[in-house]
Amino acid sequence: MTDNTFSTAPASRTPLTLLGTGAMGTALARAWLAAGHPVTVWNRTPARAGALAAEGATVAASAAEAVAANRLVVACLLDDASVGEALEDADLTGRDLVNLTTGTPEDGRTRAAWAEARGARFLDGGIMAVPPMIGAPESGAYVFYSGSGALFEEHRDTLAVPADARYVGADPGFAALYDVALLSGMSGLFAGITHAFALIRREDIAPGDFAPLLASWLTAMTQSVHQTAERLESGDYTKGIVSNLAMQSAANATLLRTAEEQGVSAELLTPYMELMARHVADGHGDQDGAGLIDALVRAARG
Repeated sequence: MTDNTFSTAPASRTPLTLLGTGAMGTALARAWLAAGHPVTVWNRTPARAGALAAEGATVAASAAEAVAANRLVVACLLDDASVGEALEDADLTGRDLVNLTTGTPEDGRTRAAWAEARGARFLDGGIMAVPPMIGAPESGAYVFYSGSGALFEEHRDTLAVPADARYVGADPGFAALYDVALLSGMSGLFAGITHAFALIRREDIAPGDFAPLLASWLTAMTQSVHQTAERLESGDYTKGIVSNLAMQSAANATLLRTAEEQGVSAELLTPYMELMARHVADGHGDQDGAGLIDALVRAARG
């Protein structure tokens, strides 16, 4: 993986085309315009591009016209199907297509083959930011890119204008995979936060007093991701375990009983607990949580 320094003023202000001027597309366009890049924009609803025209962007009448305007073409549309629809009549020969539309790994791989068959180089991207973070170096925003390494190297300064650009490999599906993997981890974290606040909701406990305790505890616990990575790489899920799955599974009864006493649904916790109980029943109680990762993969394969 290559991490690249966030750049707000590339030496060569490459002209580019942006397809899609929703909230994220508009934020991207404004960042490039502010850095001095000539930007041509297109949106299915022309009125949504009006504000960018006032800020210096050129508005194209069609996606095909927008693509014809510049070699570097960035798509930030609703979904993968909308990318295909927008570019259906466009000549992609010799174009560098960067797709920042949210999709799955397979979407990225399929779209890469589709673009290359039409004469374009291709990069897929996964934006790890919300629109207000774009163009703000201190925000921590970044974008995963995967696909054509040559395309990335040629345009890395331009791509790094809105947010830090991180290339994660030649497989076009990897940007989406990294993106969704991180978002999935976030979803699980939010599920735990939701359940924790629900437990105290009906008590005389101020959420503002509880919040720093929860935040500091979760921060400390997230250090376990490094241990998990080490165990996955070594293949040893039992060495040096402090709290094995058998102990954790037994302790889950207390968590469930507390939820019942507090009048809180345990629906956010039970899927994880059930997976843990099955893995222990299968004879893996001496492992730690890393073993559940393989259990998840096996369960999906039947």
